[in-house]
Amino acid sequence: MSALSALPFLKPVHLRSPRSSPGGQRRHTLPASEFRCLSPEDAVSVFEIEREAFISVSGDCPLHLDEICHFLNLCPELSLGWFEEGRLVAFIIGSLWDQERLSQAALTLHKPQGSAVHIHVLAVHRTVRQQGKGSILMWRYLQYLRCLPFARRALLMCEDFLVPFYQKCGFEALGPCEVTVGDLAFVEMQHPVRGHAFMRRNSGC
Repeated sequence: MSALSALPFLKPVHLRSPRSSPGGQRRHTLPASEFRCLSPEDAVSVFEIEREAFISVSGDCPLHLDEICHFLNLCPELSLGWFEEGRLVAFIIGSLWDQERLSQAALTLHKPQGSAVHIHVLAVHRTVRQQGKGSILMWRYLQYLRCLPFARRALLMCEDFLVPFYQKCGFEALGPCEVTVGDLAFVEMQHPVRGHAFMRRNSGC
C-alpha cells in the first residue's frame, strides 16, 4: 500500500466542481487543491519558492538546490507539498535525525534510524501568503507524521521572530540552537508526535 493511499488527509481535496466546456460537457481539470509528498522532479519549483521567501529576509536559503535534490531523493516521504491546479504553492521538507538536539550535521544529513523529524524548511509562494496556508500545511504535516510508526517528535530551528508562529502550531521552544549559519542564531523548537495507535485505528493509517 502506498503512503498516499494509507493517508486519507493527503488525498486531493476538490474545492470546486469541474469546469464545463461551452457545449455543457465536463472536461478534465487538475484538482483544485492537492497535498502530496514531493519528488525530485519538484526540486526546481521548491527552490524557486524558497529562494524568493528567504533571500530577501536572511540573505540565504535553508536548503540550496543540490540539498533539496539530496533530501527528495533520500527521504521524499518526509516532505509535503500543497498544489493548486497542479502548481506548487507551499511545501515542507524534512529528514530524520537521531540525536536529542540538532547539531551542525543535521543541516545536511538524513539518519534513517532516527525517530526525530528535522523540519528543514517551510515556505509559501509569495502570491498566496497571508492566507494561513503555512499553518494549514504544518497541521497536515504533523497529522501525516503521526501515521509514520518511526516518528516520535518533530524538531526545527528558527529565528526569534518566527517563534510565535511555531508556538501557535504547537511547538515548544527548547532554547538556543547550537547550529549557526553565518551571523544568524536560532531557537530550537520541538513538537511531540503522539497517538500512533489512535490514528491507526481511526484514520486508516
